[in-house]
Parts: sequence; C-alpha cells; structure tokens
Amino acid sequence: MPTSTSIHPVLDQAPTTESFRKATLRGLRKNQKRVPSKFLYDERGSKLFDAICELDEYYPTRTEIGIMRENVSAMAEAIGPAARLVEYGSGSSLKTRILLERMGEDLATYVPVDISKRHLLESAEALAEDHPAVPIQPVCADYTASFELPESPRPARRTVGYYPGSTIGNFPRAQARAFLSQIADTTGPDGGLLIGVDLKKDVDVMTTAYDDAEGVTAAFSKNLLRRMNQELNATFDLDAFEHQVRWNEARGCVESHLRSTIAQSVTVAGESFAFEEGETIHTEDSHKYTLEGFASLAAETGFEVESVWTDDRSYFSVQYCTTSPDSA
Repeated sequence: MPTSTSIHPVLDQAPTTESFRKATLRGLRKNQKRVPSKFLYDERGSKLFDAICELDEYYPTRTEIGIMRENVSAMAEAIGPAARLVEYGSGSSLKTRILLERMGEDLATYVPVDISKRHLLESAEALAEDHPAVPIQPVCADYTASFELPESPRPARRTVGYYPGSTIGNFPRAQARAFLSQIADTTGPDGGLLIGVDLKKDVDVMTTAYDDAEGVTAAFSKNLLRRMNQELNATFDLDAFEHQVRWNEARGCVESHLRSTIAQSVTVAGESFAFEEGETIHTEDSHKYTLEGFASLAAETGFEVESVWTDDRSYFSVQYCTTSPDSA
C-alpha cells in the first residue's frame, strides 16, 4: 500500500494527440512556420535533452548545478520548512536532488510536473528510492496550461514553484509574463518561486550551446519531425532538414529552426505543406536576460525577486522570488 514515504498515484492530465495535431497544423499554416517547443519533449525528446545537458558546449546545466551546490543552504532557508515544492517540467530532476538532499523531511511534499508520463515516472521512482521520507506526487500535464495540484499528504505552510534550467527563456516576453502570473496564482499569497534564468553573454557562447559538434541538439530538434511522422501521419524526410540556430539581437534570444534543404511538399494529418529551399520551421526560442530585465518582468507578474545567486562569470543565475502575503 502507498504510504507518505512512497510515490503517490500519478495525476494524469497529459495533453492529447489532438492538441498536438491542432497546434502543429495551426503553426505550419503561418508564414513563418512554427511548432511550440513543448512538443519537443516526448519520451525520446526528453532523453535527448538529458544528453544535451551533459555536453561540453551546453553551459547552463553544469553552471546552474554549481550555483545550487554552493548556495543550497541559503535557498533552503528562503523556501523554509513544510513547503509544497512544485517543479515545472521536472524532466530527470537532476537539480531537484540537490534541494532534496538539503531539505529532506522539511518538505511537506514534492510535486514533479512533466508532459512526458514515462519519463516523469522513471524520475519519480529514482527520487523515491533515494529519498523515501519525501512524499512524491507526480502530475503528468502541460504545465504551461491550467492543471490541478494534488492535495498535499502533509500540512503545507506554503507552495513554492521550482523552475530550473533556462526554460523561462523559451517564452516570448508576453508569454513569460502570463506563465509567471499563472505560477503566482498557483502558489498564492506568501508563495515562492526558485527559478533558473540564463543571462546575456558572448554571442558565440550562447549559440554554440544550442548547436553542439556531436549533433545531439540536431537530433533533439529533428525528433520533432519524427514525432509528427509517428503520431500525425506526416511524411517528413529527416535527411531533407537541418538544424539551424541564430542569434536575434532585437529579440534578445537564440532561435532554433529546422531548415528545409530542398524545395519539397510534406503532408501532416492529411494536409499538404509546401517548403521552399531554405524555408524553416521555428521550433524554439531561448531568451537571455539581464538581472534588471528579469526583475522587471517578475514585478509585472506578482513576484518580487528576493535573492539572486550567480556563478563567477555571471553566465547564469538562480533567483528566488516571492508573492506578497496579502496578494489575492
């Protein structure tokens, strides 16, 4: 029987294939074809992203891990005891382990939320084995949309969101503002948010992180086409597309694209789409922030930046934000 020290049943609110189909068709009909980056993360995509995090070129993961290891005591103190910790896009929960090792039984519960159910369960099971005293309540959902939180098995003093990595950078500013506002609503008054925020730096450092020499990021990007072939009856020839990244100074972000190397026609869910040679599908944005820029964004969403921790080169930051105890 499940106990407070075991994994609780998965609260399954996963998006349907129909939502993938609708979003894909809607995006491919645009002048600049695009598919939302959240659909990169099926089971295979999630595993490829884990591999990306191990690459030499991909500085965010190891830099953030270093920041967390050096400052985890201060982070735990900011979160405080008896918190319900909700991780958005938990993936393999690598950085979560650092928090759990420090906070342990101080947490009321840990709620990992991820769009890939199998990947979510594998990570939750691994965490439960190493941290049997922490209740784990997995939620399979698209965390960018509305979803329900399970009732905490222990009294929770406050709800704290955890959003590691540089994933907030995937959102254009308006969407980032809406998403952070959604988290603020979820945490409620006297809530918190521990978030990873990638910082602006040398352009070559930023772009190379998304275009590694081994081609792992390219495989991750092309996996979106493979997923469309498998789930949407699409006819993409993966060899006729190449992964491409570019820095957009005006938008302050690294853009990832899939570029058609030939003029071709592709069918997706029964609908035909023409590609000119060189035409792209825009798959992902990775916005970079200044500390002042992110503080301004947070202030628009009900959060106030309370603490900031960075590495020696100021490549990356982990920030702790709070909502007002009196916020509605």
